[in-house]
Amino acid sequence: MTRTYVVTGSASGIGAATAELLRERGFRVIGVDMRDAEVIADLSTPAGRQAAAQGAIDAADGQIDAVVAAAGISAPIPLTVAVNYFGVTEFLEALAPTLAKSAAPRAAVVSSMATLQPNSVELVDALLAGDEAKALEVGGALADQGPKIGYLNYPSSKRAVSRWVRRESITPTWAGAHIPLNAVAPGTVLTAMTKMLLETPESVAMVDANVPMPLNYHSEPVVIAGLLAWLTSEENTHVTGQTIYVDGGADASIRGNDIWS
Repeated sequence: MTRTYVVTGSASGIGAATAELLRERGFRVIGVDMRDAEVIADLSTPAGRQAAAQGAIDAADGQIDAVVAAAGISAPIPLTVAVNYFGVTEFLEALAPTLAKSAAPRAAVVSSMATLQPNSVELVDALLAGDEAKALEVGGALADQGPKIGYLNYPSSKRAVSRWVRRESITPTWAGAHIPLNAVAPGTVLTAMTKMLLETPESVAMVDANVPMPLNYHSEPVVIAGLLAWLTSEENTHVTGQTIYVDGGADASIRGNDIWS
């Protein structure tokens, strides 16, 4: 029987590449996005997340084998934490009971190498506590200080979602239901989200200084899609709780060769 995947952010970028790759491999894919998807939904609000989850369950006739949560934005505003954190965690939590019915359930999240960048501890703590009102308040205060400080909404949301994956992966909801739960952390990917950042030699130099990629430089979205496809395949039975950096060596360049000391 064909596996059924749910992919958020399926209308563009990594989500679109993942949905396309999975369909090419013969799987059934239910896309979730604000446009051009099987389920049209807004993951920035609690009601939107619940509607998205129910829409995906209905579209799948109650049978979901894997979820790839790829929806995300990078704007220096609190909307970023609403989509990137709660739009992932609440959506996955809503689908977990249905996912657990599969013979080989899997889930994966798109995080970012920005997990390694400066972040707001207060914001990360609010996110991990599940306090969306507080998180939006802190994110708004950061945004009020201008785009440079407001950018902290993005790495904070990604660090929090990677920490959530690690924390939740070994709980009864996930490991207890035989569901590997992982995240991927891309470096600079050539998508619409990064287009403006790569328009001039000066901006490219700035990006590369913050995200050094000595192996094969900037990646196409399909590179990330390939790893997401494996993590959510039946072949993956024991990898869980991980944030895997698909970043051309950015993590190794930034953190060095010993992260265990």
